[in-house]
Amino acid sequence: MQLRYAFRLYPEPGQRTALARVFGCARVVYNDAVRAREDARRAGEAFPTAGLLSRKLITEAKQTPGRSWLGEVSAVVLQQSLRDAEAAYKNFFAALKGERRGAKTGAPRFKSRKDTRQSIRFTANACWSITGSGRLSLPKVGAVKVKWSRVLPARPSSVTVIKDAAGRYFASFVIETDPAADAARMPDANHTVGIDLGLTHFAVLSDGTKIDSPRFLRRAEKKLKKVQWELSRKQKGSKNREKARLKVARAHAQVADARREFHHQLSTKLIRDNQAIGVEDLAVKGLARTRLAKSVHDAGWTQFVRMLEYKAVRYGRTLVKIGRFEPTSQVCSACGAKDGPKPLHIRTWTCAACGAVHDRDHNAAKNVKTAAGLAVTACGAQVRPGLVLAQRDEAGSHGLPPEPRAA
Repeated sequence: MQLRYAFRLYPEPGQRTALARVFGCARVVYNDAVRAREDARRAGEAFPTAGLLSRKLITEAKQTPGRSWLGEVSAVVLQQSLRDAEAAYKNFFAALKGERRGAKTGAPRFKSRKDTRQSIRFTANACWSITGSGRLSLPKVGAVKVKWSRVLPARPSSVTVIKDAAGRYFASFVIETDPAADAARMPDANHTVGIDLGLTHFAVLSDGTKIDSPRFLRRAEKKLKKVQWELSRKQKGSKNREKARLKVARAHAQVADARREFHHQLSTKLIRDNQAIGVEDLAVKGLARTRLAKSVHDAGWTQFVRMLEYKAVRYGRTLVKIGRFEPTSQVCSACGAKDGPKPLHIRTWTCAACGAVHDRDHNAAKNVKTAAGLAVTACGAQVRPGLVLAQRDEAGSHGLPPEPRAA
């Protein structure tokens, strides 16, 4: 399967200018492609093909005075920008027809130079490379310093350079994993577990283990309040407002990075120690519309479950999702009697049928394991799940490791 490995970049001032030029050229080509499609739609004509757009918007445009600066950047980046526009329209039409899972996507919009996130992609045709000194050599940009946090397990097929809202640069490499190396790294385990996700405790396992919720956003609210107040007092369009905006973005980035690192460490530990995992399919969007919205977003359940999914596929584990309407908090895990719904303030209860005293979350985790069919499954039974699409989320830390390692 394919994964992404992200590493922090530290471009020099001249390289930042060159990257800004590449970001701008890729954005212009993307907007030109969207405009060409919109013009064809309004005129009732057929959409222009990818080959026609490539010839008109890149090859012929470089010969005109208004687009001659497109020749100052790598042509591969411009071609990838056209592919992004084509993929955006494909996803849009697939969502309209109901062929695409998830929320419906809107029509592709024009990109702006004021967008908080900019990205460009270099494929193998762009002749990028990693130098002997550990720098990332990009065409018409130069050798950019990289903060290597781990060794790349294989030769990357492409690299995406990203500039986020906090002004940080990252290099995201696409890596094809080695199944044999993954099997040797994590041999088969002899345990199964059910997980009950919550807010008081981030996760309660069926073996009684309780994992506290770090509440990264709640702990950073005082700092966020201060920097957001400073941003509100700056004049719009001024340089001081841009500086204040960067402070807010960096504060939020610290929270997101800490949460992502916590999810990675916990999901890897669960995958390593258990052969099969049962988890509840929570209605996160519905819970995010309640008074618990901030706490639900702070927990980040969806990101955590997504990590469990792709890591289970990578290391040959089994992940079973049970329905969100399964009454895990209403059923006695000892005798199976259904005791009815209970308010959230009731954390312990006694079964009226058998008299067993249950911790609410621990009992729910046991029921999740039973509902997933793991309680009666032989321990250590190896079940190889099917393949899934490559994950879009970064598989590496966005922080600054204390000891860099060469690629």
